[in-house]
Amino acid sequence: MAKFRKPELLQAASGLLCAAVAWVRLDDIGASEFRGGWLTGVLFAMAVSGNILFILSVVLTFLYRRVAAAIVLLATLLSLPLYLYLIAPGPFRWVFKGEYSVPLRANFVWNNWAIAGMTTLLIATLICLRSFSNVDRKVDPLPGS
Repeated sequence: MAKFRKPELLQAASGLLCAAVAWVRLDDIGASEFRGGWLTGVLFAMAVSGNILFILSVVLTFLYRRVAAAIVLLATLLSLPLYLYLIAPGPFRWVFKGEYSVPLRANFVWNNWAIAGMTTLLIATLICLRSFSNVDRKVDPLPGS
């Protein structure tokens, strides 16, 4: 059995953590009217696509670490707008004008789940950016060495 290194395990764990935090609440959100809105439906679909990419990246991390890191970064970009909408609905309504069925109660809302999701996205982004900057001398030797 192949022994995996610490960066690979960290990257896989961060992708799995992002997917787990999102799936905890995405099922509840998808069962409501939130999924059918002209804006929220698109945000929900993007978040679901991001979660699928997170799971794919966990598998690919052990085969192609940098490709998996790029997939995690793409999944992060797809998942972030939903978290931002849940925390800052006021600015979203200002940017995306239209008819909303629910009145705006506050411009910014404290949502523990969304804060946790954004934190996991930040951690995963930092870990994946490190995988781009680190060069494994055994795999990628310097020219002339």
